[in-house]
Amino acid sequence: MTARTGCSICRGGGDPGAFHCTRPSAPSPPFPAPARARASQLRAAAPVVACASHLPKWLTMTQELSFQRFVEQSDLLEELKYDFNEKAEFRHIETQRPFVFNYYKNVPERNSKRYQALSHLLQQYIYELLEKVCKLQKVYIPPEADKEPRSFFFMSERALTNHHSALLVLLQDHGVFRAGQWSQQAIIHHGLQHGSQIPCIQMALQAHHDVIVLNPNDNFVDLKMEKEWKGLSTQNTECSSLKMFQTESLFSLQKPLQCIPKRCSNTAEQHLAYVWDYFISKTEGKDVAFIVHGYGGLVFMDLLVRRKSEVMSKVYAVALIDSQHHVGHQLGSDVQLLTWIKHHCREWVTSPKPLNKPAVTVLKKQFPMVSAGTEKHDLAPSSSLQSIFKYFKKALKAKMNIMSPHVPIVTRSSTKI
Repeated sequence: MTARTGCSICRGGGDPGAFHCTRPSAPSPPFPAPARARASQLRAAAPVVACASHLPKWLTMTQELSFQRFVEQSDLLEELKYDFNEKAEFRHIETQRPFVFNYYKNVPERNSKRYQALSHLLQQYIYELLEKVCKLQKVYIPPEADKEPRSFFFMSERALTNHHSALLVLLQDHGVFRAGQWSQQAIIHHGLQHGSQIPCIQMALQAHHDVIVLNPNDNFVDLKMEKEWKGLSTQNTECSSLKMFQTESLFSLQKPLQCIPKRCSNTAEQHLAYVWDYFISKTEGKDVAFIVHGYGGLVFMDLLVRRKSEVMSKVYAVALIDSQHHVGHQLGSDVQLLTWIKHHCREWVTSPKPLNKPAVTVLKKQFPMVSAGTEKHDLAPSSSLQSIFKYFKKALKAKMNIMSPHVPIVTRSSTKI
């Protein structure tokens, strides 16, 4: 039986950073030590070769962009000896073991600070992957507010100009994570394939869709931290010891934050409304689809109510994943909206049932609901991804058929009297 110590994921609860599993020693095989050593080497090497040949192309590209490069620019080389392996799993670079939250024994505040530093470094790493692996462009909003704190999002190069492709918009859950992440906890404990939005983005691009990756949780700026970062970034950049973090400030006692909201993005609802008004709504003749996770479902319903006619005319499908929306409170008794979501929305909910099996709940019956194939909220996006894209393909085809009804070909025989 497998032994587990402090494993929040296995138990389905606990501290999100305290994931750590240990495995029991396997019994020794009945052959001599030299043979055992050789067999162990073969077993260790074979899976890597076999798996590498089946890995997505973007995974091989991430190997050229090491997470450790970001750690090396900090004072946390000893505390954060982690990187993503060839399978995009977050592992200790020496022991190959999963992330351990309790690095400082019985010092929760320092462990929490270490986790915050990891969170920030992961955020910067994911941004780089979006730009260099997915080839997305960072767009600051509002464009004219270059002298004040402002937010940004990412989009593919021709997202606003290519009228012959569909547009996919990604809207994440609420939390500390930023653009490009479905769940930071899933990235740390299960890898980039499960926690990041990169697999979804790559699938969309391969299907010749354009992509917009929203950044709904980037709402405030801490003036004190911003000042430190700017000061650090203007130091001698030729020196390889440039530090992005200062250990003494990182592990000092928590000080009051000096936060100010970012204009046009101080809430997730405001962020989406701005990107819709100034970007998505400007794409003429473009078919738009949304993937929304958790609180993102509530944010989308807010947009639907506020921009009713625009959203109903431009959006052909919405995939909600374990959504936190409330139709009764948000849409009320608006017959038009209730009819629209019934035909244009589908939700994948956490459930013990297999993927795509009907999973109706007592409170939600407004549109089709199916199982996400997992009972874990953080893993629902990656688990349901293939099913969602099949849904989009079918929905887009249905819309094309409605817009272009079959016209019978006129022949000479059909014109005879």
